Amino acid sequence: MRFLFVFFAFVSFSLFVNGQKLPVAWEELTASDFTEAVKKSEGVCVIPMGVIEKHGQHLPVGTDVYIAREITLRAAEKEYCIVFPFHCVGQNFVATPQPGTIAYSSDLMYMWLDETCREIARNGIKKIILLNSHGGNTNLLNFFLQKQMESPKDYVVYMTGAAPDAETQKKIRALSKATNDGHAGESETSQMMVIRPDLVIMERVAVESFHNQNLLPLGGMTGLRWYAQYPNHLAGDPKTANAEYGEAIIEGHVATLSKIIKDVKADKATLQLQEEFFKKSRFSQTKE
Repeated sequence: MRFLFVFFAFVSFSLFVNGQKLPVAWEELTASDFTEAVKKSEGVCVIPMGVIEKHGQHLPVGTDVYIAREITLRAAEKEYCIVFPFHCVGQNFVATPQPGTIAYSSDLMYMWLDETCREIARNGIKKIILLNSHGGNTNLLNFFLQKQMESPKDYVVYMTGAAPDAETQKKIRALSKATNDGHAGESETSQMMVIRPDLVIMERVAVESFHNQNLLPLGGMTGLRWYAQYPNHLAGDPKTANAEYGEAIIEGHVATLSKIIKDVKADKATLQLQEEFFKKSRFSQTKE
């Protein structure tokens, strides 16, 4: 009798769990559901990456992180995968003159991302996608991908910006009204009007200049390039921002990312080739 009670209790619990919608956000999963999430995701996790930095006087310093997170969560709802919590440890030294900036040391940036990937893999997830929404991270992440070849791993790291295809980009551009767009300009402001409209302060859009100041003729040859051009950390006109345009941009990236997630799930060649690479690398080192 006791056995039957335990058995039916287990069945009832299983039906309850299976009847619930499995969260895509890592931090929302219970420990008991995590194993199921790994199976359902086919071992795929996306890390949305941004930084904390000034976005004009009208947007929050977390803009990059909000945008990356929103795109990833929406894509994961279309093509299930696990979405890692907020990741804001990126290359951001050029923004340090601006209030609210968080810029970590180079060694820590690399180690943080490396250990994050190792911990994700330790939890049974062997395909990790880095979704980058901050231009300053590009060189860091390209180097990080190259460093994956330094020592053997049982997981693969992919990187993408999830840019919409050419046809979608054409449709999105048709909604743009700005003649000058860039950092904290029309596109980012429009996306934040969708994601967190309560944090967009349009009364402040004309407080600072968004034009290239060209303070140093040779600035492009040094690390001062960005600061010499845009000391206000504003490189676009946000006045024409609107939610319709923002939604189109977000959905364009979501469509691309959801397809990438699906392709990564189906990808068996990369891990096999990586294993071959490390095997040959060990043989080469032994031979020398």
